[in-house]
Amino acid sequence: MVSVVTFGDNVVDCYEDRGLMFPGGNALNVAVFARRFGAESSYVGAISDDAAGRHIRDSLVSEGVDILRLRVLEGRTAFCIIGNRKGEREFLRADLGVSIIAPNKGDLDHIAGFDAVHTGRSSHVEDHVDALAERTRLSFDFAIVRDPAWVARIAPRCFLASFSGGDLSKSEIKELFEGVVCAGARWCLVTRGPVGALLAGKDGVTEVPAVSVKPLDTLGAGDTFIARTLVGLLKGEEPARILFAASEAAGETCTRVSAFGYPAPIAIDEGHARTLGEIYASPAR
Repeated sequence: MVSVVTFGDNVVDCYEDRGLMFPGGNALNVAVFARRFGAESSYVGAISDDAAGRHIRDSLVSEGVDILRLRVLEGRTAFCIIGNRKGEREFLRADLGVSIIAPNKGDLDHIAGFDAVHTGRSSHVEDHVDALAERTRLSFDFAIVRDPAWVARIAPRCFLASFSGGDLSKSEIKELFEGVVCAGARWCLVTRGPVGALLAGKDGVTEVPAVSVKPLDTLGAGDTFIARTLVGLLKGEEPARILFAASEAAGETCTRVSAFGYPAPIAIDEGHARTLGEIYASPAR
């Protein structure tokens, strides 16, 4: 069995129109989906001992994800408030709470025991990428960030570099692939929502269309795609098989509310919420 550890962000996604919160966050979601796809999985991150944090912890335990390195810190568990504008989900406000942490020696020793570690832009760990990549294969989700200097800094350390590229043309994707793979990344994944996805490696590019579904909620679909792709690459599966399986799994995620379930009544303090623009204030983020 292959093994995946994820490091960094977690959150409760709070759906205002439903009055419900669900566990989420890129690193957390990938840990859960990697486990569902048959990998041994562990999550390293931080929550607080509040209703949101306990809900996150319990969902991880229910999914069989190892939480040996889950920290419980004084403060607030991270949350994101999600609205509904004419049927379209929008991220309104958020509080990072205690979720942004740096890896300590115990975390790094733990990470070294896995086949790969996944983290990304939303975990604010760019200063620790070298330490993570020195322990095992690195999977990094750049999301929509394509700043050349930032990509050049992190891509050479990546086993898998992932991007959200629904707004990119084929020529722009080709340019992105060339920059990332030539920089040293073993694989580069670009997901394009309803258009499909592409995976590039040293031997070429594989592309698949998206699975046709009637989406209820697209939250978590990209994380599903990343997790299935990472697990498949670690298993040595063929790129086409990986992408078709990932597309099917991401489509299934779109048919339910939230990334992977576990609804609970919203239990947060909105007093510390900020806009996403304030949270991701620097150009690189």
